[in-house]
Amino acid sequence: MAEITAALVKELREKSGAGMMDCKKALTENDGDLEAAVDWLRTKGLAAAAKKAGRVASEGLVGIVAADGKGAIVEVNAETDFVSRNDTFQDFVKEVAGLALAGNDDLDKLQAADYPKGEGTVGDQLTHLISTIGENMNLRRVAALSVDKGVVATYMHNATTAGLGKIGVIVALESEGDQEKLEAFGKQLAMHIAAANPQSVSKYDLDPEAIEREREVLSQQAKDSGKPEEIIAKMVEGRLRKFYEEVCLMDQTFVIDGDSKVAKAVEAAGKDAGSAVAVKAFVRFALGEGIEKRDDDFAAEVAAVAGA
Repeated sequence: MAEITAALVKELREKSGAGMMDCKKALTENDGDLEAAVDWLRTKGLAAAAKKAGRVASEGLVGIVAADGKGAIVEVNAETDFVSRNDTFQDFVKEVAGLALAGNDDLDKLQAADYPKGEGTVGDQLTHLISTIGENMNLRRVAALSVDKGVVATYMHNATTAGLGKIGVIVALESEGDQEKLEAFGKQLAMHIAAANPQSVSKYDLDPEAIEREREVLSQQAKDSGKPEEIIAKMVEGRLRKFYEEVCLMDQTFVIDGDSKVAKAVEAAGKDAGSAVAVKAFVRFALGEGIEKRDDDFAAEVAAVAGA
């Protein structure tokens, strides 16, 4: 029996694109013969993953999970929306979210974590899914929040099933108040975040460079109006307040009642729960945001082929 070295497994992985455990098994089955192992992987459909790696994956699922003052959120992408309805894919996203909640909230760490329902790592299981389902996939991002006292509430918009969907939000509320009331308000706040898409909790959390860029744009717009300098300064400050109302959670109008500011709603929630509430942080993942999607014109493609 030939020795299956780590270097040999690595070489086969680079050659085939298959997962580490699949490569090790292929070499074991073929007595260390590299080319025979490649053929074995191809026969099993496990070498196909590498061919799919360049294809755009902007669909898939966002997964969220929360328990005991902790919450985690992940995004796993695939090429088509059909995959989001696949039970095996859904199970994978749920398992990955659970691993993130257990402390693997760094993407590299999560990729390398042992997968609970199979051999190898999360990354190996993802490669296996690519081969068996037949689409390129990507574990794109992960985040987690926790509080010592309070709740991490969640909301999933366009849910496919419990904890899985298109827009997921986790929000950390620090408070010693009634847990049930905190959970109820936390869900409302998470719904607001899903709808309003704030950039930060407050203006104090905004990137100073982003504020300065906005100030420069507003200043130039005000100068172009031809107003005196003292008027320009007031115009800029007024428009900055409007900017904060658009991008800062606490300054936004609460979508649940359409009237009060979120800051006032948080204050009222604290009184209702019996203890002040502080919004510590939130994370909002919208499926495929920022990914450049293909825009195929099927009719033009057919016409081009017919013309050729």
